[in-house]
Amino acid sequence: MTTTAQTDSDFAFKGVLHPAAEPADELGPLAQLIGDDGKGDWHGHGFNTIWRPHPLAEGGQDRFLELNLTTEKLAFEAINGKIPNRGLEMANINMFGLTYMQQIKGDDPVEGLHIEPGIWVNIPPTTNPAEPATVARMASIPHGTTILAQGTELTVSSGPEIKPNNIIPFPIGSTSPPNSDFATAEATFTELNLEIPTEFRQVSAGVTRAMVENPNSVLQSAIAGQNITSTTVLIISTAHAPVAGGGTANTAFLEAASAPPGGNAKAVEVSAIFWIETVAEAGKPDKLQLQYTQLVQLDFNGLRWPHVSVATLHKLD
Repeated sequence: MTTTAQTDSDFAFKGVLHPAAEPADELGPLAQLIGDDGKGDWHGHGFNTIWRPHPLAEGGQDRFLELNLTTEKLAFEAINGKIPNRGLEMANINMFGLTYMQQIKGDDPVEGLHIEPGIWVNIPPTTNPAEPATVARMASIPHGTTILAQGTELTVSSGPEIKPNNIIPFPIGSTSPPNSDFATAEATFTELNLEIPTEFRQVSAGVTRAMVENPNSVLQSAIAGQNITSTTVLIISTAHAPVAGGGTANTAFLEAASAPPGGNAKAVEVSAIFWIETVAEAGKPDKLQLQYTQLVQLDFNGLRWPHVSVATLHKLD
């Protein structure tokens, strides 16, 4: 199954005309996301968690928690030619990349949750700024946010290291609490406790306490018992660390510069880890599998509200 082309077949960048730095391998780690035809289609399932603001004028409280099991499609297509970046403080560079379209639906209730057109690029090392080879993801999110998340990649001869995470809200300016604080947090944010009925939570059938406490447990369960022989890891962030690039931008509605701080729901930071995994099965050809965990920090009503999305996808032949 192949998606409709995202660019015209005769469209191609020419790159810069003068000598320029280029990646040693054009697409580098991104090449695994497509096939020989320059396209790649991935389908799978995941878990989406989001705290969203609830208008205080409508009574009740300031937040609503959604916990959705999801079905996802993610389509990639190679960008023809060298993508030029003209330099001033250093020589020009050429990048190579992919366009993509992501579509996420909720399973229960069945509803559209997310679409995201974007671009991944493979960037060569640079001297000014002094940065190693990097990858970057540029994404447009229809709710009113655009992101540029940049980072590095590595490959290991084993399965992924997927650490725990959580969706515990915390004050703006402080650090994210550890998972060990979950029991204390659910006494204040009772929406976290699935045993307490509330009109301020939407939850898909099949969501468990373990998933709410640690959304990354969904990823860990998906690969339990698999023989993963190699993993390419893409680690990206908008936070200018460890790579000095990236950021977020929001519509005026989301920014809403009024007290208390945070606007209506301002996306202030995005980080994500993508794992491209080679799965070996006895008597069968190796298969590629894509997993990711993404954290978007939303600010509203003086708190930072973690929005976590995870998924496990498989490449279609």
